[in-house]
Amino acid sequence: MFSEHLVLGLFLLGGYVKPDLQNSFLLMFMRMLLVVPLMASLSFKLYPSALKELKDLFNRDASGALHERRDILIQALGCGVLMFVYIASLYIAIGLIPTGIALTLFFTYPVFTALLSWRFFGDRPTLFRWLVIGIILVGSALTIPQSSATYSSHTIAIGIFASVSAGIVYAFYCIIAQKCLEKFHPVPFTWISFASTLLLSGVSLLFWPAKSAQLDWTPLWIGSIFSGLVSFIGHTLNNVGIRMVGASTASIIGSSSPALTALVAWVTISETLNVIQSVGIGIVTLGIALLSAEGFVKSLKNRS
Repeated sequence: MFSEHLVLGLFLLGGYVKPDLQNSFLLMFMRMLLVVPLMASLSFKLYPSALKELKDLFNRDASGALHERRDILIQALGCGVLMFVYIASLYIAIGLIPTGIALTLFFTYPVFTALLSWRFFGDRPTLFRWLVIGIILVGSALTIPQSSATYSSHTIAIGIFASVSAGIVYAFYCIIAQKCLEKFHPVPFTWISFASTLLLSGVSLLFWPAKSAQLDWTPLWIGSIFSGLVSFIGHTLNNVGIRMVGASTASIIGSSSPALTALVAWVTISETLNVIQSVGIGIVTLGIALLSAEGFVKSLKNRS
């Protein structure tokens, strides 16, 4: 969407919009316009009580549970706001620096999640976790691109800031979601997050509209529909995977995302990285896998 690439060595696609905040809002809105109804149509069938739980959040009665429901609603809506912020930041980052690097820097969020868990839940990092955090940060530093004719130092700085900011915001999302999901089912929670993102991106376009006269709407809609379908399928498969093998095992498998993103970007749009950057992505992927494995081992010990 943001930059022109030769896809699979056959088609020259992309460069339809500039990587700025207004266009990020636009792409987010177009994507969520498809994802939110799709999630509602399937999610409420998979979990029939979802609609009732959503209504209960707004139901005023004298049962004494009003305060608790209000807290849950605030937390769910807060996660929706955070989702909106981190997606917008990530869109900007992907438009400014190589996709594999942007996603690798974003996937350092477990570092910030671990620190926030220590701050809010008293889950003090072990020596092993501190070591892994150090490994992830070293790997992230290796991925940072050097300024060139393609990427100026100013562009790189903004892209890195946007990627890391997206990771920090997502870490807050995870922490608040963990608290909210103790009392609220994941299906209506996820739908509220996506619906909030749709609403906020739509409202943002009213205040900061994109220059629609200069946009090529046909490829934008095609790309948004494809992106929305992939997002919907990805969330569905992830939830199915968690149901089948558990969250800890699924998170270990999910730790391969930075490396897979770099691989897919290389295969599809010939986005190349130098040796040091590739090593950095590998180190970050290993570090995330080690953090996930620590949680998996803990869950096994708790079961036994």
